Amino acid sequence: MSTEMKGHSIDLVPFEGAVRVEVGGELVAESSRALELRETGHRSRWYLPIEDVREGILEPSDKTSHCPFKGDASYYSVRAGGELHPDLVWTYRDPIPAVRDIAGLVCFYDERVELTAG
Repeated sequence: MSTEMKGHSIDLVPFEGAVRVEVGGELVAESSRALELRETGHRSRWYLPIEDVREGILEPSDKTSHCPFKGDASYYSVRAGGELHPDLVWTYRDPIPAVRDIAGLVCFYDERVELTAG
């Protein structure tokens, strides 16, 4: 799926491989059902079904943010490696219609975790 808005594009592509996420030396997520989101001016991001995140490690955060191209995001902190990693994951529960396929999926800050996609 590809969306173009005001010179800004977002492409959602089913990722063919597996995505693994480690935090604090622990495997916290592994998915073969990820969507790769490619957005103008940003690095690729991998959105995973929340069911592919290890149970019991996500803790809701008070943080929220707004993206004019995706909508309102809510955040989770991750409890792993013996500590709490604040605001490491975000989700768009009700994204704008153009990117509705990311609804309920979660995305890790790959620059703050060990993420491998292959």
